[in-house]
Amino acid sequence: MDKKIDLRILKTKKLLYNSLIKLIKDKQFEDIKVADICNDALVNRSTFYAHYSDKYDLLVDFINELKDTMLQDLEQNEQIVNTKKYYMEMISLILEHIDSKKDIYYSILISNRSGIIVDIIVDVAVKDINKRMEISNIHKGNVPTDIMVVFYLGAVTSVCIEWLKGKDKYNKQDILNYLDELIPEIIK
Repeated sequence: MDKKIDLRILKTKKLLYNSLIKLIKDKQFEDIKVADICNDALVNRSTFYAHYSDKYDLLVDFINELKDTMLQDLEQNEQIVNTKKYYMEMISLILEHIDSKKDIYYSILISNRSGIIVDIIVDVAVKDINKRMEISNIHKGNVPTDIMVVFYLGAVTSVCIEWLKGKDKYNKQDILNYLDELIPEIIK
């Protein structure tokens, strides 16, 4: 039986998410109070506490929502012809996801100096890569898959952070072109 979605709860959570992101753009997360979030969202504190225990609980829920949307975006990756094509398509999807929510990622990652976003990207990508590698068996080298995945994702994540920091210094296609040159044709 399908669980019925309460649109009021979705609307309230969306208002709270949007207020959190708006406030994070202007000040450090630690300086934001639940009252600030509620006032900006035009939501009563009792309503806030009906859904969340504190602002950290709201942040965790929001981050989980970001992870879920990124996982859904990665599901579009049908490129399993070879490892490089798979990686490049995955990176393109991640950059597209980040670009569509650039203000959010910039606010959390750069303005608040939080490693949470890096953890999200790496966690989501590692899950997707490991799942795909098991299905397709495209990695047949001497380096264990988990080590290879962390190695390449560390580099790609660092490039994504530089892209966000640089604001408009590079566009998404520039980054994809640079990564295409940096990632070897044959990844064992």
